[in-house]
Amino acid sequence: MSHFVKHKAGSWFIIANPTSGNRNFSKQWKEIQQLLTNKKIDFSVAFTQFSKHEIELVTTAIQEGFRNIISIGGDGTLHHVVNGIILQRYVKTSDITIAVIPLGTGNDWIKTYNIPNNAEKAIEIIYRNKTILQDIGALETDTKTISYFNNIAGIGYDGYIVHKLNSLKRFGAVAYLLAGISGLLFYKKSVFTIIFDDKTIETNCLMTLFGICKFSGGGMQFTKDINPSDGFFDITIAKNLNLFDLIYNIKKLYDGNIVHHKKIETYKTKKITVIPKTTKPFIQADGELISTGKVTVTIIEKAVRFVVN
Repeated sequence: MSHFVKHKAGSWFIIANPTSGNRNFSKQWKEIQQLLTNKKIDFSVAFTQFSKHEIELVTTAIQEGFRNIISIGGDGTLHHVVNGIILQRYVKTSDITIAVIPLGTGNDWIKTYNIPNNAEKAIEIIYRNKTILQDIGALETDTKTISYFNNIAGIGYDGYIVHKLNSLKRFGAVAYLLAGISGLLFYKKSVFTIIFDDKTIETNCLMTLFGICKFSGGGMQFTKDINPSDGFFDITIAKNLNLFDLIYNIKKLYDGNIVHHKKIETYKTKKITVIPKTTKPFIQADGELISTGKVTVTIIEKAVRFVVN
C-alpha cells in the first residue's frame, strides 16, 4: 500500500472542466494528454459534472494520496479547486501544489504569473515545476458561509457585473468591458462603512476590491503594488466613479494607473469588513458570485503552493 501512496505523491491529479473553453473540449483534451505524455508527466484525471464538483474531486484525490493538482479550465474551475484544498482536513493546505492549464476566456489569475493562455506552454511550465506559496483570502458573509479566493474579490459594482455578465463571459474581455461600462447607467451606488486596522471609512462607494493578485474583469488592473505572498490584501476603494470617469480613463483600467485617480483610495491590510448601508450589493470572488450584503475578509498567509512561470 505504501508504494501505491508514494507513487501518487509524485503524480498529478487533473481536474478538468469540459464546459470551459470555446473550442471542442474533447479535441483540446486529446492534445493536452499527448503533451503531458510527451513530457512523461504522470497523471490521473476526473471531469467535473456539475457546479462546484471540483471541491468533491479534490477531497477524494487528496484522500487517495495525491498532493499535486492540475486545474484545466478558467478562473472559476481554479477557484473551486482552491476551495476544495482549503476545505479538506487531511493535510496542511501548503502541502498541496496547484498548476493550471488554461481553457476558456476567463483567465485573469494566470496573467499575474505570466502563464500564457496556451496548453503547450502551460505544460512546459508544469514540467519545470517552479512554485511559490501564495496567500488565499477568506470571505465571510451574513449567512456565515465562508468562501476562499486566490485572485481578487469585491463587493459592489464588480459583483453586479459578475451577476449580469455570467452569460457574456464567452464573448471575452471586450463584452465584459462594454457591458460593464454600460451597466453603470443603471447601477445604484451605495454608502459603505469600511472598517480595517484602526480606520472606519464611510463613503458613497462604487465598489471595494480585495486583491491578492493583479488582474480582474478580463485584464483590468485595479490593484496597486501587489505581492501575492506578503500576507496583505491590496484594497481598492473606488468611491464615486461614474460612467464618464471610466470611459475617459479606459486605458488606465488596463495599465494599472486607474489607482491614481482622485476618486480611488488604496490600502494594505490583513482583515477588512464592508457594511453596505442602503442596499445589499453583490459579492464576487475570482469572478464567481458568492452572496450579497455585508462581508468580512481575512487573509490566510502562504496557504497553497502554485506552479508559476
